[in-house]
Amino acid sequence: MRTGKSITVTLGEQQALLDARLQAGTYEDASQVVRAGLRALDREETAVNKTMRAKIHEAISDPHPDIPAAEVFARLRSIHLESR
Repeated sequence: MRTGKSITVTLGEQQALLDARLQAGTYEDASQVVRAGLRALDREETAVNKTMRAKIHEAISDPHPDIPAAEVFARLRSIHLESR
């Protein structure tokens, strides 16, 4: 029983990538290629989100005192002027 819905997708240059995978026999049909691509995208986004959460936690847990935004911008302006 089919649980998905049919859609039309215009791939452009990615069509050649899909065709190559089908011709190599790696996948039986375009739907399998697209599903595999979406699974890979999910894994990538999960990894990026995990990294971002860890970096945010690290920043929040940093014992160093906060630097006021005005001071940060003043330092950046100074660096920028010195680099001219």
